[in-house]
Amino acid sequence: MSRQEDPAPDLFAAPRRDRTLDAPLAERMRPQSFDDLTGQDEIVGKGRPLRNAIEGDRLSSVILWGPPGSGKTTLAHLISRSTKAHFVAFSAVTSGVPELRDIIRAAEHRLVTQGQKTILFVDEIHRFNKAQQDAFLPHVEKGTIILVGATTENPSFEVVAPLLSRSLVAVLRPLDDEALGRILDRALTDTQRGLGVRRLVLTEDARRRLIGFANGDGRSLLMALEFVAEQAVPQSDGTSRLDDTAMEAALLRKTLRYDKSGEEHYNLISAYIKSLRDSDPDGALYWLARMLEAGEDPRFIARRLVIFASEDVGNADPMGIVVATAVAQAVEFVGLPEAQINLAQGTTFLATRPKDNASYTALLQALQDAKAGGNLGVPLHLRNAVTSLMRDLGYGKGYRYVHEDSQAREQTHLPDALKGRKYYKPKGKWPTEPPLDKQN
Repeated sequence: MSRQEDPAPDLFAAPRRDRTLDAPLAERMRPQSFDDLTGQDEIVGKGRPLRNAIEGDRLSSVILWGPPGSGKTTLAHLISRSTKAHFVAFSAVTSGVPELRDIIRAAEHRLVTQGQKTILFVDEIHRFNKAQQDAFLPHVEKGTIILVGATTENPSFEVVAPLLSRSLVAVLRPLDDEALGRILDRALTDTQRGLGVRRLVLTEDARRRLIGFANGDGRSLLMALEFVAEQAVPQSDGTSRLDDTAMEAALLRKTLRYDKSGEEHYNLISAYIKSLRDSDPDGALYWLARMLEAGEDPRFIARRLVIFASEDVGNADPMGIVVATAVAQAVEFVGLPEAQINLAQGTTFLATRPKDNASYTALLQALQDAKAGGNLGVPLHLRNAVTSLMRDLGYGKGYRYVHEDSQAREQTHLPDALKGRKYYKPKGKWPTEPPLDKQN
């Protein structure tokens, strides 16, 4: 018989007042309604379909995808407060499939005996492997559960296609500076849940530094604020002041968000290559710095420079491949941190070179013909007659030796079926320097 008790506690149950006061600032300041919610107006602003579905208790399965601190758990919290369905919170980090089976059994029993649906919030859903994610499918299809999954990873890669096709994907963006500023002001002025009683005053420089430190992460902003509040200097008027110097000393250095095997890895290298291709050395240097600061392997960047030199610079400047290869060798020989200098030189050189991808596009067209045409025979005059039989069969007959015949270049070098085909079409001369507006 199905168990009627829920095997997992409701993580969003209303906390006792005394425990609320002891909770971290980020938890205390969590929005209690959509009116308190800051940011993500594109998906949960007033009148938006997802917000209407939540407030109207008509929610279907949804995957919340966004970086840390963008509001995924807050949205789950608001769903739990808005729905008449039974809400169960479940973490793929701390729980596994056995607990999930218990939740499903309880949901089935609840639906049959009480007619009540169950919303299952699965935090870090990407932590489940593909087979484990498949276990959700029949229960989502039958309506036993309404799945709300949260993930920091691209669901196209981390969530199985059948589950993805049955769910709405809501993309949450990093919070912009304006949204972070509103969150900061609310925490500084709220005397019930925030730090209003401390009467903290931030200088403009300190405020900018704190918002920059958060890097789009609301939770990180509030955690940092709670920490640096202890460094505030009391003033004679009863306020406590935080300036940029105190903020810098307290925060030290922010680790950039980066996953060498995840989407951000591909986003940054893509921005880097496209900046090189568009002859923008400044953009390329910025993305190079971002990768280096985040701990990217310099050999990976060097390999991409070598590829870029042939793919995008090509014969417009044959020195490109020479410099790129030299940079790759220097990176191996020198190592970090000095190898950053070699990478910077290679980056600025290749960014400011003329561009011509004719060699690469010619290869792609030739490969297409090679695959489509099959084993087209080598013309007889291009074959090497290494035996007398081969000579008798016409191998090498009619071949014109270019060093003795100035017209030899006119002989065909393609199979008869491809006679006249042109692959290599070099472009006209590009300027050898970037536009003036990019030099200034």
